[in-house]
Amino acid sequence: MVGHPLPAEAPGTPGRGAGGTRQNDAATAAPRALAFDAAAEQYAAHRPSYPPALLDAVEDLAGRPLAGAKVADVGAGTGIGTVLLDRRGADVIAVEPGAGMAARLCHEHPEIPLVRGDGNRLPLATASQDLLTFAQSWHWTDPRLAVPEARRVLRPGGSLALWWNHFDAAHGWLAGQHARIARFLGDDSAGHDTGGPLRDLPDSLPWATRRFHWARRVTLDRHLANLGSHSAFLVRGPEAAHAFLAEERARLARLFPDGHVEERYLVNLAVARC
Repeated sequence: MVGHPLPAEAPGTPGRGAGGTRQNDAATAAPRALAFDAAAEQYAAHRPSYPPALLDAVEDLAGRPLAGAKVADVGAGTGIGTVLLDRRGADVIAVEPGAGMAARLCHEHPEIPLVRGDGNRLPLATASQDLLTFAQSWHWTDPRLAVPEARRVLRPGGSLALWWNHFDAAHGWLAGQHARIARFLGDDSAGHDTGGPLRDLPDSLPWATRRFHWARRVTLDRHLANLGSHSAFLVRGPEAAHAFLAEERARLARLFPDGHVEERYLVNLAVARC
């Protein structure tokens, strides 16, 4: 599930829980995470994928190839990360809590098995997986529940891999847009920090991390549809979101008269051998 590049994308108010991990407000997280169901088609069509270097690094840090590995992709969404794992030869199963997202994944990729569930209560057998992946979805879990569940489901020597795509808003036109989004969301504390998820990792696991820069060139329409598919916009209702995105369209159309923009991304990866 791709859902963390925007200010206030993660649910609840961050706090510090036992073991130094961020804890999410479960009452807020559940409805916000499931807000993606209403936008499953938009999500699948416009969210970015991931660079090949990401899965190369997952193999390196996990100490094994993906080909032939038993992998569960948790919070799989519409299958953006799941499909890449499948193409690498992994024996992958998708785990997704949302009915709309799960239906879209099954429709587009019927060859990939899927079970309904989430990282806090994995519907998987004990010691059944070589690798658990959370593509843009770990921040929806409660680490106090998700870490023991990962340890239960992983085979000895198995690994937990978490990653996030962020807009690289440190400079250029994305910096200005990031600031406007922060004001729209009422998140005055949001800067251009894209390392938060790595600092909030549960300190009970031995993490290794990598970072990758990449970019894609898309139409202005696709860029705005990508923005609108984030939970931060979905939970505010269509009128407020449409008004903001209309203003962005007018602003960006002046900057990019050919109707195309380059979205620059920073991917944060963390892998722990359990």
